[in-house]
Amino acid sequence: MTKFEIAISPNQVSPLSLAYIGDAVYEMYVRSYIMHSSNMPVSKLHKAATHYVSAKAQSKIYHIIKDKLTPEETDAFKRGRNAHSYTSAKNADIIDYRIATGLEALIGYVYIKKDTERLEEIISMCIDAANE
Repeated sequence: MTKFEIAISPNQVSPLSLAYIGDAVYEMYVRSYIMHSSNMPVSKLHKAATHYVSAKAQSKIYHIIKDKLTPEETDAFKRGRNAHSYTSAKNADIIDYRIATGLEALIGYVYIKKDTERLEEIISMCIDAANE
């Protein structure tokens, strides 16, 4: 094990910690996808990323992919969605913000499980949903 691996069960991680790591993982995949898709200045890359990573976008994405999640993944989503955060949405309503937190918790959950194949399936579904 390296110092960068999380060595506990994702069920033992708080939902907001799952969302914290899930946000970073999702952002990395989205940035990689955008850079692979087009060559543009960083300011435009950042703007393009908001199409995928804003609370409103993530809420829309969740509603499109929710029927493709396993019961275990749905539970991870619900843990994140229902967690009481001490921060608030900057540019989104509270419902979209909580759904986005749930989606990030789901991604964090799958990442900590080290199920890379499923993680990439879910992120691929997210990207496809955002592009609908």
